[in-house]
Amino acid sequence: MESRIVLVTGGSRGIGRAIGLRFAQERAKLFINYFQDREGAEKTAQEAVSKGAEVFLFQADLKDAEQIRAMFKEVQRLFGRLDVLVHNAASGVFRSTLDLTAKHWDWVMGTNARSLLLCAREAAVSMPDGGRIISLSSLGSNRVIPQYGAIGVSKAALESLTRYLAAELAPRGITVNTVSAGAVATEIWRLIPDGEEILQKVRERTPSGRLLTPEDVAETVYFLASPQAQMIQGQVIVVDGGYSLLA
Repeated sequence: MESRIVLVTGGSRGIGRAIGLRFAQERAKLFINYFQDREGAEKTAQEAVSKGAEVFLFQADLKDAEQIRAMFKEVQRLFGRLDVLVHNAASGVFRSTLDLTAKHWDWVMGTNARSLLLCAREAAVSMPDGGRIISLSSLGSNRVIPQYGAIGVSKAALESLTRYLAAELAPRGITVNTVSAGAVATEIWRLIPDGEEILQKVRERTPSGRLLTPEDVAETVYFLASPQAQMIQGQVIVVDGGYSLLA
């Protein structure tokens, strides 16, 4: 990955941070996108630099097409190409489906699904043969999780979009895939009622005997970005320690 140009959206903390640091470990040229958490982005950037990466921060609201366009123009200006796009940025509203407002729906769909289309469209312009587009999903895309309706539907849309983009970009040597992660003990669980209790139940049910870590997810993303994954196209790779295998 040395000298490859990598952009990670939502890269300031959690899974996005772990993904960025995994590429930094191989001395990639790393763009970290963030929306509000400037402090977290700067800390991640400092750690990535300490690993030998060249790092650039870019603040952008991915619900805004103009801000997305500006971000990719900056990548193009600096390097003339983008090798890997990791679409990790996500937002959520934890409410029962019938309690969602139109504003909630538009916010979540815009951040989680629409932005993948806009980012992929901009990335593909300067992405060479061997380019990679990798997005992050969750088990809520095809399973019903309480209070998760808006996020689950947005992730289902993201997974479907992955297949369409993959078919269109494959002739150019660009792969498009998604990593669907099980429960990872990130800050998001603090926003969910009984989040710690839910995590404990997931831990007990998982055949592998533990929860995922952000680094587990990052390793799968890194593999999908490698030359060895060239023939993996349009797939949703589940990484959950076996949790979803059980009835």
